[in-house]
Amino acid sequence: MNRLHTCCFTGHRDIPSEILPALAAKLEAVVLELIADGIRYFYAGGALGFDTLAAETVLRLRDQAPQIRLILALPCREQTRGWPAMSVSRYEHILRRANEVIYTSEHYTRGCMQRRNRFMVDHSAVCVAYCTRATGGSAYTLQYARKAGLRILLLNM
Repeated sequence: MNRLHTCCFTGHRDIPSEILPALAAKLEAVVLELIADGIRYFYAGGALGFDTLAAETVLRLRDQAPQIRLILALPCREQTRGWPAMSVSRYEHILRRANEVIYTSEHYTRGCMQRRNRFMVDHSAVCVAYCTRATGGSAYTLQYARKAGLRILLLNM
């Protein structure tokens, strides 16, 4: 897998329902542009919210662009512990359809989410982000991606 043909996603777990349709449409348009530009590999972190939206978008577009691949970079095997049943079901559906699954830690540790985020950035040339706050995991990942020189596509509404 060539880093120059790889994109990662980062974004908040909570997306206001009133912007979700517009954000989903914008995300799909950006992913289609990236595919046209030669991006073939898409890393998603498997979290609720933007990660789930991004993964489902790539899977849907893979039906018309079979050359693309969804790679789930997951922080640990028990990521869904404490999630609502509906969210776990959605996650498991994505997990079954992903082209590849990478666990950056076997079990939950204090730094496993950050390790997952850094892994995705370190293996990508582009970062597509939905980040509206200056603090938290998405803000950290976005800052790390900027410092690493990735092309940043910010989808804030």
